[in-house]
Amino acid sequence: MAFEIVYSPEAVDQLSTLAKTDQVLVVDEVDKQLSQYPMLPTRRRKLLRPNSIAPWELRIGDMRVFYEVQNEPLPQVSIKAIGKKVHNELWIGAERIEL
Repeated sequence: MAFEIVYSPEAVDQLSTLAKTDQVLVVDEVDKQLSQYPMLPTRRRKLLRPNSIAPWELRIGDMRVFYEVQNEPLPQVSIKAIGKKVHNELWIGAERIEL
């Protein structure tokens, strides 16, 4: 079953702040990693503790993609936020986030 990938307006804005090479990397990896079995935990995908952003995280180097999955009415992965890990801090846009 293939999942449709949908970016929220906020995620599109956050993606646009990244360097072009990082943008291409994120979009390619999201398509590769999340179009099939997005709820299967791997070394790069994990289910997070309850938080206000999203239930799942995909790691791409120092970038983090936060997403949720729904199976009804159509299988879909919603990209909620894209951030960057700087040392031990997560930054989404210009905001430091506590998970």
